[in-house]
Amino acid sequence: MHVHLPFRPAPPKPHHPHHHHNAAPHLRFTVSASTTSSSPATARKQAVIVGGGLAGLAAATHLTSLSVPFTLLEASDRLGGRVATDLVDGFRLDRGFQIFLTAYPECRRRLDYRALRLKPFYPGALVFLGPGEPFHLLSDPFRRPLRALPALLSPVGTLPDKLLVGLARLRAAATPDEAILAAPETTTAEHLRRIGFSQSIIERFLRPFLAGIFFDPALHTTSRLFELVFKRLALGDNALPEDGIAAIADQLASRLPESSVRLNTRVEAVGDSGVTLDTGETVPGELGVIVAVEQPEAAKLLPQLLPSPDANPPNKTKRSTVCVYFAADRAPIGDPVLLLNGSGAGIVNNMFFATSVAPSYAPAGKVLVSVSLVGSFADRGDDAALAAEVVRELGGWFGPQEVAAWRHLRTYRIGFAQPDQTPPTKPAGREPKVADGVYVCGDHWCSATFDGAMVSGRRAAEALVKDRGLAASS
Repeated sequence: MHVHLPFRPAPPKPHHPHHHHNAAPHLRFTVSASTTSSSPATARKQAVIVGGGLAGLAAATHLTSLSVPFTLLEASDRLGGRVATDLVDGFRLDRGFQIFLTAYPECRRRLDYRALRLKPFYPGALVFLGPGEPFHLLSDPFRRPLRALPALLSPVGTLPDKLLVGLARLRAAATPDEAILAAPETTTAEHLRRIGFSQSIIERFLRPFLAGIFFDPALHTTSRLFELVFKRLALGDNALPEDGIAAIADQLASRLPESSVRLNTRVEAVGDSGVTLDTGETVPGELGVIVAVEQPEAAKLLPQLLPSPDANPPNKTKRSTVCVYFAADRAPIGDPVLLLNGSGAGIVNNMFFATSVAPSYAPAGKVLVSVSLVGSFADRGDDAALAAEVVRELGGWFGPQEVAAWRHLRTYRIGFAQPDQTPPTKPAGREPKVADGVYVCGDHWCSATFDGAMVSGRRAAEALVKDRGLAASS
C-alpha cells in the first residue's frame, strides 16, 4: 500500500484536536440549552441553519469564515448527521458502511487531511464466488500492475472486461467533471452494458461493489454519478480516518464559534425570517434560513416547495442498508482490502476487517469485522437473529470454526442511507434558493456523496451572503 496521500492541502485555518466519540462529540463551541434564546429586540441579526450534518456544517463553516452570525439547530444530541461513529467496548463503529474518497475536490479544499490521519484501503477487492472456492483478487492495474496480472485469467469477468476496466479508468480520470455532469443520462446498469462489460463481471464484481456505494443493487443510479465516483476512485484512495468517519464532521464542527450550536432542538416550521421549534419557541433568522436536513425531513419542513420522497415514481426506491459489527481475536485476511459477494447468493453484500485498514478501530489485540447488507431486512427478525444469519453465511466464506467465536457488537439499520439518484437527476446541484430568505442544501440537492453535501452547504451559504450583500462569495 502507498500510505502517503497524493496531495497535502494546507489547512484553511488552525484546527483543534480530534475528539473521540461515545454519543455526542466534545466540541469547542458551547451548546446552548434548547429553552433559552436571545431577546429579538437585543439580538444581532443572524441566519439560522436547520440540521448539523455535513451540508449544515459546510454552510456554517462558510458563514464563520465571513463572520456572518448564525445559529445552527440540530434535533439530535450530536453533529454530523449520518456521518457518525460510536465507541462500543473500545471499538469504533461507524454508523453504516462509509468510506472516504480522498479525491473529492471540495473535501480536498475544505478539510485538513493530515489531521484526519487517513488510512487507505488496498486499491482493489477480493471477490467471493462460492464456498470452497478461493477468493479472487482484482487490483487497480495502474497502481498494482503485478498483482493485477493474475486477475486477467480469473473467472470474475472475461479478459476483454479487464481491459475495459483499465480503459474506463483512464477515460474517467481524464474527463472534466463538467463533461461528466453534462453527459446524456441513463441508469448505471444500462451504462455498463453500453460500455461493453459482460454479465459475468457486472454480476460478480461491479454490482456488489457499486451496491456498497449507492445502496442500489439494481444499479438504477444515474450514470453521471457512477462516472463521477469512478473518477474519484481512479484519482485517489479509499480511506478511513484514524478516529472513525465522524472525525470528518468533528473537524468542521471544531471551527464554529462558541454558542453557535443548539443540540436537541427540533424545528417544526420554517419561515423566511426564522423558524419555530417543537416547543413553540421561535428562533429569529433575519438574514435567512438554510434548511440542511436530509431529504425526508426537508420535504416535511417545506411541503409546498419540495416533493415528498414518498411521491417518487415506481423506479425510485428507498436506499436502505444494514451494517453488522463483530469483535474477533484474529482476521483470516490481514490485508486492508474490501471483500465482495460475487456469488449471487446470500444476504451479505460486502465486508472487511476494519482493523486491517485502521488498527485504531479496536482495542489492542482485537479485530473489528464490518459486514454490510443492502436493503432494510425488516422481515429478518431482531438484531441477534440477523447477526446469527450473517455469521452462518460467512462461515461459508472463511469456515465455520473461524467465525464461531465472533461476538456480535451492534447492528445499525439505516432506513434512509442515501437519497434516490435514479434519472433524471441534477448531480451538479440545484439552485439553493427556493423562496425569499429560504435556502436548501444536502446530498439530495446535489450528488449523494460527502463532496455533494459539502458543495451544497457552501453554495447555500454563498447564496444567502450574496442576497444580503454581506460579503463577496468565495
